[in-house]
Amino acid sequence: MSAIANTTILEDFRKLNLKHNEYSRNRDRWLFLYQSYVGGKDYTDAGHLNRYQLESDGEYQKRLMTTPLDNHCASVISTYMSFLFREGPEREFYSWTGQQDVEDFLMDCDLEGRSFDAFMKDVSIWSSVFGHCWVIMTKPNIGAQTMAQELAAGVRPYVNLITPLVVSDWKWEREANGRYKLVYLKYIEEIVDKLTVIKEWFPDRILTWEMYEEKQEAYLKLEEPNQLGMIPAVLVYNRRSVVKGIGVSDINDVADVQKMIYNLTSEQDQAIRLGTHPTLVVPSTAQVGSGAGAMIMLQEGADPGQNPYALEFSNAAITSIHSSMDKLIESIDRMANTGGVRVTAAKTSSGVAQEVEFQLLNAKLSEKASNLALAEEQIWELFGVYQQRTWDGEIEYPNSFSIRDDQREFQQLAQAKSAATSPEALAVIDFRLREMLDDPTLPTELEIINEPDETEHEEEIMAISEDRLTEPHIMRNPETGEEQMVQTNEQHMALMQAGWVHIGE
Repeated sequence: MSAIANTTILEDFRKLNLKHNEYSRNRDRWLFLYQSYVGGKDYTDAGHLNRYQLESDGEYQKRLMTTPLDNHCASVISTYMSFLFREGPEREFYSWTGQQDVEDFLMDCDLEGRSFDAFMKDVSIWSSVFGHCWVIMTKPNIGAQTMAQELAAGVRPYVNLITPLVVSDWKWEREANGRYKLVYLKYIEEIVDKLTVIKEWFPDRILTWEMYEEKQEAYLKLEEPNQLGMIPAVLVYNRRSVVKGIGVSDINDVADVQKMIYNLTSEQDQAIRLGTHPTLVVPSTAQVGSGAGAMIMLQEGADPGQNPYALEFSNAAITSIHSSMDKLIESIDRMANTGGVRVTAAKTSSGVAQEVEFQLLNAKLSEKASNLALAEEQIWELFGVYQQRTWDGEIEYPNSFSIRDDQREFQQLAQAKSAATSPEALAVIDFRLREMLDDPTLPTELEIINEPDETEHEEEIMAISEDRLTEPHIMRNPETGEEQMVQTNEQHMALMQAGWVHIGE
């Protein structure tokens, strides 16, 4: 019996160690993307510096500790998040409005004090890093008979964010109607010392395993029925790839360039050290000192041909390294479409080029917002399944991220105003300037101008005209064709009331 039991334990261990082919193929890349985003000790310990020939372990470790990381991956994603969550999403709950469990979920969605808005921001960050992530919704089963009993006990659905690094296996099946359904999901729930807790989800049951890597043993800790009849998991894409369940990361290429900059930073440090502390070539019998003003002692009667000499080093290498690093940073900005918002120095670029880059960034952010809105809709649908309610609300994330260079536009408007002569052109330029200054009266005036035939707006139209038409202009009688030069606002208002029109309107 003992042999049979040991065999079963080993078989369970091997079964739990089975990985999805896409997980095995992408795991190392996902780990690299994670290290590239978090930086710090994780990046240093990963050893992303290229080793020199004949470099000892001690020398390599010292070089790792003295090489800083310029984290462009974190900078790019932070830039995206600053635009994406500048305005919060709009949620309409309709029949769910005022429900206590909904309000509690919005305030604390993971039972750890994190609001749902903050949770969705984290979802967006990690889906940007890995290309996708998972959201699992669960609800404790305390045997309550009614919803009131659950509310009294504080029981409600909550969510967990899971990265692709811990989701080791999954399976999709296509239903008769052509829709894909998730029928299996396995992920690491917790790691405590040498113990790994693994969760397996099936449509009809939930298995919790305890696995010991060193002993190669696995034990079934808990088996629960899945009363939903489905796996309550939402796959949140950053951008979809051609492979089901795999997304496209925002920093997939940026991380490679960042690694190259990291290595060039180390080369720069070594070049500076060589320039300030040149390498000496001395005979084996010499006693060498170190530091500024150090002396080298030669044996008496030594061969003059073996006198010490210093290897010369050119500072041109440092200049070329700086130039290469600048070019690599520019390539990151081109890939991420952030050249106009991450720039820290004066940059020569045409207005058309900047506008195109802003539009590309706007399109990328709009796609991310659409995927977040879709994911949140699916989360609320799962919430309704748990609470035995039908989701009938609407979720809308901002889908337009207007990015303007106000300084450039202001200069253009100033030049246009100096060249304009007609009152109409000057009025339009003034309107644009007031728009840039966020004049709160502009929407009302714009609505009035767009509806000039409405009699209820007659006084407002006259007031706006009196405010704007302060220069001499020509007015015409539409019946007789007679024209007259108007010098003052009083003349303009009198002719306007008589049916005359301003030429150009």
